[in-house]
Amino acid sequence: MNFKKATDDLFANVTHQELARELEASVAAIRQARLAEGALAHRTPPQGWKRAVLKLARARERHFRRLVEKLEAC
Repeated sequence: MNFKKATDDLFANVTHQELARELEASVAAIRQARLAEGALAHRTPPQGWKRAVLKLARARERHFRRLVEKLEAC
């Protein structure tokens, strides 16, 4: 594994689009739910958001575990 590949993997993140897809919601709904509760455009988070965030976080956990294993093997 070289520096470019290792840092590409390190900088991987979850996008608004991925969470919206997982929740079957729009990107706008995700962005509005992330606003401060007092903001005029704030909306309630989509149902099932905790399950979806947990699923995506576990996928990232596996992603980073594999990265650690690859780097330790070098």
